[in-house]
Amino acid sequence: MALVHPKPDATEARLAALSAPENPGWTAAARDAALTRLRAMGLPIRRDEYWKYTRPDSLTAAEVTPATALAHDDEAPIFAATEALRLVFVDGVFDAEASDAPELAGVSVEMLSAAQGSDLHWARGLYGVLEARGQSPVARPLAALNTAGASDGVLIHVSAKAAKPIHLVYVHKSERSDAILHHCIKVDAGAELTLLESGPAAARLNKVMEVEIADGGRFQHVRAQGRDHDRRAATHIFARLGRESTFKSFTLTANGVLTRNECVIEFTGDDAVAHVAGAALGDGDFHHDDTVFITHDAVNCESRQVFKKVLRNGATGVFQGKILVKDGAQKTDGYQLSQALLLDGDSQFLAKPELEIYADDVACSHGSTSGAIDETALFYLRSRGVPLGAATDLLTQAFLAEAVEEIEAPDLRDEIVARLAAWLERRRG
Repeated sequence: MALVHPKPDATEARLAALSAPENPGWTAAARDAALTRLRAMGLPIRRDEYWKYTRPDSLTAAEVTPATALAHDDEAPIFAATEALRLVFVDGVFDAEASDAPELAGVSVEMLSAAQGSDLHWARGLYGVLEARGQSPVARPLAALNTAGASDGVLIHVSAKAAKPIHLVYVHKSERSDAILHHCIKVDAGAELTLLESGPAAARLNKVMEVEIADGGRFQHVRAQGRDHDRRAATHIFARLGRESTFKSFTLTANGVLTRNECVIEFTGDDAVAHVAGAALGDGDFHHDDTVFITHDAVNCESRQVFKKVLRNGATGVFQGKILVKDGAQKTDGYQLSQALLLDGDSQFLAKPELEIYADDVACSHGSTSGAIDETALFYLRSRGVPLGAATDLLTQAFLAEAVEEIEAPDLRDEIVARLAAWLERRRG
């Protein structure tokens, strides 16, 4: 009897269901190379080392698991109070009528679907490049699938400080939508950009963002992944940092059956800074996975990973974080923290923190804990007349504070705090 090979079979089935762009233009070479990589490694299965805590089946299946869009949202759209350029995608398709004129941001903004038909484009040197670099030493097949089959995305080139933030709004309408978006962002020397993202995007989302930051550039990223509970998402950020550059990213996740956020950062210039943080709140059928890989290959660079998860009613949280310090990357400052607050005995937190260091003048640390509400602090609040539910919410917000503090802009930080409070209040109600 012939042996069954699950990886090639599943990979080919997924590729057969993929709709390749008709005119890939300058992206063709990168797409072909990604397809070759994907067929060589195969789509992920549970036996793969970096997928042992998360079932990839619904992310790799040829058919999309139906996901109902949120019927009614009584909250105002997040980041609505922030003056930003809005670019709207509905089930992965750019909606020009609902979006602002791209030129209002004061930077170069184009859609991948429109720009890829040309012969030459600045993004040719970036599309799929950082994703390919990020495949070693850990394979990331869903990112390769994205590069091969992305239908759209934004191409942003920042040559100075952007006049306003750019807000990517992802709207989910169809219960079987399968969005594959690929964004390329190039920040020139001394330039600066704030990028906001919000919304569930689709029933299933595969998104890659490649960010190249030149010497002295600054990139701030804040996203909220939407409240549609049935959605599934696999996102990837690949970033390469030049000398004295800054990269900061924060993600708020509330709801979602399955979310896997990967972040791969490479320091190539001295004196650079990269902070990655996230706050996740899960209730019931909720699985959230943060997987981070940071490579220090330059001198005197700083990296921080701060991830907090609040879980209850059987929710599951996962953290896999690694700091790799290469030979010669002296004076590295690497900090990694992952913590979970378990509000009942049914939830679980699975963590795999790693340090791999080949330099001798470094300061690297990691910590990972999980536990329940502090009973002493809870008793203190209740003894002063604070009801049990409100007291629990206060302690939960205090637990998440260290991650939220990673957001530089006070107005964006306040918005995230308000959303966290609203989620907790809804669950208490």
